[in-house]
Amino acid sequence: MKNIFKNTTLILGLLFLAVSLSLASCNRSDDEADDLPQEELSDVLLRVTDEATGVPVVYDYQVNSTTNPNVKLINGHTYNVEVIFKNGDEDATQEIKDAKNEHFLVYNFPNSDITLTRTDDESSKRDDGNRVGLKTKWAVNTAVKNASAPSQLVLTLFHEPVTVSEASAVSGNGVIYGTHTGGETDAEANYNIIN
Repeated sequence: MKNIFKNTTLILGLLFLAVSLSLASCNRSDDEADDLPQEELSDVLLRVTDEATGVPVVYDYQVNSTTNPNVKLINGHTYNVEVIFKNGDEDATQEIKDAKNEHFLVYNFPNSDITLTRTDDESSKRDDGNRVGLKTKWAVNTAVKNASAPSQLVLTLFHEPVTVSEASAVSGNGVIYGTHTGGETDAEANYNIIN
């Protein structure tokens, strides 16, 4: 009976130690200005303004949602797009600007022909010369290239990437704008692209 009690105590002690160590290792950074884990983001909004009309439309991707917003784009039109990160009612975008050297956005447009240019102002320009990508311009050549396949934007915010580049690369039937090495995903948002 004493051996069972000792074994149970030993197992509980080891379990407590393992949990304590895992909780202590969850903090990615000692920089207080950059504590923006994905679980604290509730929404990723796109404010899309057609240059032809000047009218903005906001598309709200809710984190962990089972449905994606439908972003309506017209072939031949150019749009100014701003990304806004929210934590409930609080705008968390400024936290990303404050820690701009720790963040980078990658835009993936499977099944769309969209030319993207980063237009961030100096407040969102990293020390390495790359722009975070909170503001962009989209020239829509073909919003939906193949009607039998989904067209999307997969938008990923990376935290503490080792290297980044604004370069683009063809990926399947679309284009990815931005490359990185290392780092972790702070947020990933998915939007359907429709005509």
